[in-house]
Amino acid sequence: MKISGRNKLQATVKEVIKGTVMAKVVMDYKGDELVAAISVDSVDDLDLKPGDTVTALIKATEMMVIK
Repeated sequence: MKISGRNKLQATVKEVIKGTVMAKVVMDYKGDELVAAISVDSVDDLDLKPGDTVTALIKATEMMVIK
């Protein structure tokens, strides 16, 4: 599969918190925490569970920097 997004980070799933429609997927990336909000259907389709190695694809139209 080819994809246009270039910000790909290999991470490990730490926790999956399912709601009614949406789920929060907490991932570890080199000691930093990444959190994604995706549909429960997507969590089920991907069979996501703690310990899974995943790729976080970050595609944004805006980026902020703070110091």
